[in-house]
Amino acid sequence: MAALLDISGLNKSFGGIKATDDLNLSVEPGELHAIIGPNGAGKTTLISQLCGLQRPDTGAIRFKGRDVTHVPPHRRARLGMTRSYQITSLIMEMSVRDNIALAVQARDGHAFRFIAAARKDRRLREQADALLARVGLQAKADMKAVALSHGEHRHMEIAIALASQAELMLLDEPMAGLGSEETKAMVKLLKGIKGKHSILLIEHDMDAVFALADRISVLVYGHIIATGTPDDIRSNSAVQQAYLGEDA
Repeated sequence: MAALLDISGLNKSFGGIKATDDLNLSVEPGELHAIIGPNGAGKTTLISQLCGLQRPDTGAIRFKGRDVTHVPPHRRARLGMTRSYQITSLIMEMSVRDNIALAVQARDGHAFRFIAAARKDRRLREQADALLARVGLQAKADMKAVALSHGEHRHMEIAIALASQAELMLLDEPMAGLGSEETKAMVKLLKGIKGKHSILLIEHDMDAVFALADRISVLVYGHIIATGTPDDIRSNSAVQQAYLGEDA
């Protein structure tokens, strides 16, 4: 089976610092592939290159067999690649339902119309409610987003990513800032999604990574030093020395 995402020889430098260094990586259809690494390893730069916000100096990014290395972000989204951010990008004064309805509207190829028009669209409301049910927020659909907890905002971000019907979801630290119970809820949510969508997960929470990932790649100074199953990574001595340490 051909990889959904195939990255080869990716290089990106800022002055004398190599943020990605001859980086090779693949994500298979339906796979949850996690990227771990210490701060400054190049994880955010990698995600920025994948979604088109930064261009690599050299190397290639292929998505669904197509070279998208120089394709702009909005066209990558249209092809089926979406990103969630470390910092939530919700419209806090709108209702939870309205936030998701706008994401559904954007997926259908419309520029954002006035939300009043979207509210009158029964199809948009129904699709938004179905997505909120998937992430456990249907009961809070009429609340303003600002009234929800940080963990619930993260669930909203996942609903927005699902609204795009993307084949590949780039999730940038979805557990960031979550408490233990909120993290458990997010892990449960992602377990329910995996297999139905391919996911590239950047995450610092090692318990979450090892609970979720089909494969893990370890990024150190912009270079992938190991890729394998969670058991492979746990037992890899180079990974233990470079990153996991006593946590292994």
